[in-house]
Amino acid sequence: MKRLAIFDMDGTLLNTLDDLANACNHALRENGFPAHPNEAYRYFAGDGIHKLVERSLPLWVKNDETVHARVKEAFDVYYGAHSEDLTKPYDGVLETLDAMRAQGTCLAVLSNKPHEFVTVLAKKYFGERFAVAHGQRAGYPRKPDASLVKEILELTGTGQGDCIYCGDSGVDMQTAKNGGVYAIGALWGFRDGEELLKNGADALAESFPDLLKFSHGTY
Repeated sequence: MKRLAIFDMDGTLLNTLDDLANACNHALRENGFPAHPNEAYRYFAGDGIHKLVERSLPLWVKNDETVHARVKEAFDVYYGAHSEDLTKPYDGVLETLDAMRAQGTCLAVLSNKPHEFVTVLAKKYFGERFAVAHGQRAGYPRKPDASLVKEILELTGTGQGDCIYCGDSGVDMQTAKNGGVYAIGALWGFRDGEELLKNGADALAESFPDLLKFSHGTY
């Protein structure tokens, strides 16, 4: 049995795609820029809101810090009011988390989403299931830097060999590798298996309940 399981949030625990897309498209339109199909946000998301906004902007303004700040501010305001409109846990998430806790596995969240959004969404959808929930904060580098993986290991008194990390992007796989923990790619999320394997996934999971075999240590 693994003592600790760390999860990414967007595309792993929660399907946030439509709310992220709607917020960014609103911010783009408000500033006179074209919107994108929601599916495009599968590839815009994953590196925090700053990068999501940057990737959504037209080429000719991507490096304009004033424009970026204006669009990001509009995003933050809209998303703050609409982050729960269409977001929901993926199938089997709640039941699987409960089964993991029942077997004695500690649960944690590590996301590049701003910390204030992570704490709100974690509380709303998962109650007290997570012992630790970290988002992006000032003074901490974003994933794939593994500083917060190491902090979570220390907080929970867990060795690297007793931890699994599950995420849906190449950044997540790099984060797990940088932290010295077992990397599981989530095939139900925003990215595909090719990206996950290319970035160091030790294994791929077809669905959230598949993660139980990894927390049991029977893979």
